[in-house]
Amino acid sequence: MLYLAVVLDVWSRRIVGWAMATHLRTSLVLAALDMAMGHRCREAGIRLSMGSVGDCYDNAMCESFFATLECELLARRVLRTPAEAQVEVFRFIEGWYNTQRRHSALDYVSPIAFEAAHAKIAAMEAAAGVDAQPAPTPAWKTPAGVPQLPQATNGSINDGENANS
Repeated sequence: MLYLAVVLDVWSRRIVGWAMATHLRTSLVLAALDMAMGHRCREAGIRLSMGSVGDCYDNAMCESFFATLECELLARRVLRTPAEAQVEVFRFIEGWYNTQRRHSALDYVSPIAFEAAHAKIAAMEAAAGVDAQPAPTPAWKTPAGVPQLPQATNGSINDGENANS
């Protein structure tokens, strides 16, 4: 059995850290976090955050990633060995999911294309002497009649308070 731990950038939907092992020990998660820290946090001064305890939205994007992995890779081929699985998961994440797969929440561009477009805009604004504004967070798309998620404050969901008040 092979286990996969991932760290997903919520803003761009990019998998920025991941690790695979034949066990579910803490070292697996730490390896994924180490990769994410190297890719993102050190260079950008980003701090890690997590949602509140019992929040059903904490893991939704990662669950969506794993469903995509299962549907677009695992259901389509038989991986006979852990070594073969490692190669195919690497190809899926680095060669497809981050670079090619379009996301509706990102206006149908890949995570890397989304990041590149925003980096280009920030560079143009900096060259023009304009204060770069943070990129807007993609809106939650919900069917009519379903309430929107409350606005996040300091990395956590408001405790049921109306975000518009």
